[in-house]
Amino acid sequence: MAFGQCTMEGVAILRQQYWQDKPVLITGHTGFKGSWLAVWLHHLGAKVSGYALAPPTDPSLFELASVAGCVHSTVGDIRDLAALRQTIVSQQPEVIFHLAAQALVRPSYANPVDTFSTNVMGTVNLLEALRAADSVKAVIIVTSDKCYENREWHRGYREEDAMGGHDPYSSSKACAELVTACYRRSFYSPADADRPSLAIASARAGNVIGGGDWATDRLLPDLVSSFSKSHTAMVRSPRATRPWQHVLEPLTGYLTLAEVLTVPDGGGMEAWNFGPPEENIRTVADVCERVTWCWGLGARWEQDDTCTAHEAHLLTLDSSKARRRLGWSTLLSFEESVDWTVAWYKGHMAGRDGLELMTGDISRYQCRLASRTPGCAA
Repeated sequence: MAFGQCTMEGVAILRQQYWQDKPVLITGHTGFKGSWLAVWLHHLGAKVSGYALAPPTDPSLFELASVAGCVHSTVGDIRDLAALRQTIVSQQPEVIFHLAAQALVRPSYANPVDTFSTNVMGTVNLLEALRAADSVKAVIIVTSDKCYENREWHRGYREEDAMGGHDPYSSSKACAELVTACYRRSFYSPADADRPSLAIASARAGNVIGGGDWATDRLLPDLVSSFSKSHTAMVRSPRATRPWQHVLEPLTGYLTLAEVLTVPDGGGMEAWNFGPPEENIRTVADVCERVTWCWGLGARWEQDDTCTAHEAHLLTLDSSKARRRLGWSTLLSFEESVDWTVAWYKGHMAGRDGLELMTGDISRYQCRLASRTPGCAA
């Protein structure tokens, strides 16, 4: 399936040609987003390797979809610099996507040391390992929309806004952004001919949903878990507003950005937001109502008043830079994003193969992308 073109200030790149036989390393490939990225890259013909701990949930998308069959997998801790270096040396990747992280807000209160050591020192370890990795041309450090100092603004946060974070998770992601900027300026400046040629960018996505997420304290997995047992789902902060998007949307941004980073003088060595348009910025209650409607079968939810941990109530991203300079934008409406997600879980419950469900969504998304891109045939 042809993929079409993306542009950055006049630079045209054919995605499928770019990724065919491309050696790629994903840290955190056993997680939800990492599994989706691994399968998609395999679908595009890339030679995918991964470095991560064992799958973080049971069940896990990585195991149910047999993602190990798409990846040369190394089990390792991102905090183990020596093991990480050895993996990079042995796999010789040209592109690295760094997704290994402690990715949840509430567990970060229970274990802040683990959160900071994984999210901050894990990023330091990767960037340090790359100083002696001649094969690597581009690195995408994936952080979070929660890296911003949240002032409960009604406008979306822009890439130049201040880093911050009230809770340990958000603060750790802000720290990871600062580490990335420091290494980029100190060791990988394009103006310094004596330094290795390596392009580094960071990516901040909105609230990602999609089939196969079983993490605790995430809205869609919690709803699905309750509804599948005919229980009433207990939901905290139903009035909180988030930028919801299907997992394939930011992954498209990451792939596009990686291509741009390896184009001579293509730019892109900076931070990038990948969030949905304003109409996809909805409350938690809106998501609950849509999932309840899609699920049917007497599904119900109620507000949970027992949660006391601080979480931001209003958080949105301004992704105009990615739209303007990368030609990236989301394809799925809020309703489609939720519907695709619920359909994945229902398909899984009906006994369909997890990998089949993933590749089906990827193919549908590629067809949507192809139909929107001039000169690209599905």
